[in-house]
Amino acid sequence: MTQRELIGHTYDELEIGQSASLERICTDNDLVVFAHASGNLNPRHLPGLAEKITGEGPVAPAMWGGSLFSALLGNVLPGPGTAYLHQSLSFHGRIQAGDRLTVTVTVREKAPDGRIRLECRLLREDGVLVTDGMAEVLPPTSRILADEIALPQLTLAKRGKFERLLAACAGVPAMPTAVVAPTDGPSLGGAWEAARAGLIEPILVGPEARIRAAAEKLGWDLAGIRLVNTPDEHTAPARAVALVHEGAARAVMKGNIHSDEVLRHVTKAEGGLRAGRRISHVFVLDVPGREGLLLISDAAINIAPDLTTKADIVQNAIDLAHAIGLAQPRVGILSAVETVNPAIPSTLDAAILSKMAERGQIKGGIVDGPLAMDNAVDVEAAKTKGIAGMVAGHADVLIAPNLESGNMLAKQLVFLSDADTGGLVVGAKAPVMLTSRADDEHARLMSAALALLYSHWKATGATLVAQEG
Repeated sequence: MTQRELIGHTYDELEIGQSASLERICTDNDLVVFAHASGNLNPRHLPGLAEKITGEGPVAPAMWGGSLFSALLGNVLPGPGTAYLHQSLSFHGRIQAGDRLTVTVTVREKAPDGRIRLECRLLREDGVLVTDGMAEVLPPTSRILADEIALPQLTLAKRGKFERLLAACAGVPAMPTAVVAPTDGPSLGGAWEAARAGLIEPILVGPEARIRAAAEKLGWDLAGIRLVNTPDEHTAPARAVALVHEGAARAVMKGNIHSDEVLRHVTKAEGGLRAGRRISHVFVLDVPGREGLLLISDAAINIAPDLTTKADIVQNAIDLAHAIGLAQPRVGILSAVETVNPAIPSTLDAAILSKMAERGQIKGGIVDGPLAMDNAVDVEAAKTKGIAGMVAGHADVLIAPNLESGNMLAKQLVFLSDADTGGLVVGAKAPVMLTSRADDEHARLMSAALALLYSHWKATGATLVAQEG
């Protein structure tokens, strides 16, 4: 909320017939915030649920409209210092998200004991009276001036950026995908969600009895789904990779099995999925408060990459950025500081990678470094430190100096900042969806969308997503 001057008017300053108004548009966010604040979880008031359950768009709770009178009384007339005593309301119509509203309060009575009675009216833009009533308040005993009121920024964690990627996948043929050891609810449920969304044609690889037991708990009858039985989970990765070589699968999805077991077979020199470039992993995150998606690499495969490996990591991340609609991604090479320091090897690598991009050895993105985390993603931090350039403060892609820092950064954003995530192994002969066993079904669904978009980009050189930047 931006700062503004608020004036609290005393009893003597108020006159019969004096009125004040405000205009407000009801938004989906208003309905979600009100549900959190009030505890009213009636689905007819919640965007997304209302459409599914009632077949109609959400309507605002009646008291959300009533709360606008409180805002007008507390902010304008009488203003700061006002104490609510009584409110009577009648509700005549409903408010929907998108409605423009006019709220008016008018002084109707000044009681001898200092109380003020005000008429309250709430109208839609079409002139329909939605709510009316009377409020009784005590105005401030002395004039109050409040000119430095600013609420902390409120951010709703939403999945809108990923929904855009899902929408881009519509109409694209589903990708045959070997799902490795989907023997529990989250891993099998993720494959099921991806199949229902038309992203993958799952080939379930692992011990059949355990897969069927997990499917029964989910309510998935597996009709028409191919199952490839293996003696146990540990033999499933090799069989899944073999399915790619046989042409039966075009992608691999990790299930209820440790990442190392999958990666051992993906990266092995003989019979693996190497394709000439170093294989790396890219997290794609929808971070609340950021306008666009954020890519982080490498946080899962290359433990302590040397300069040559980092060059491949950067190129792989740029390729995935192209696949999800970033025409010229801005890549920040991270270190602890933003100056080159021979005592910190990652700063030297960052500077060299930046120069390699300038010389065309890394293509398709704008690369700069070394950058510390703050001045890579925050414009004011970059300005404060005098760092100019197209990447500082605007990075779309963050390249970590090693696996530990990348992994901690990505998981901090997920578990402390409520970021939604998907992840993909790139640089291989086939995309590999390498989600954590702790990830929910949505993360697996988003990883499947990334795999489909990346596969399409690799085959055609064109993105299915409207480009940004």
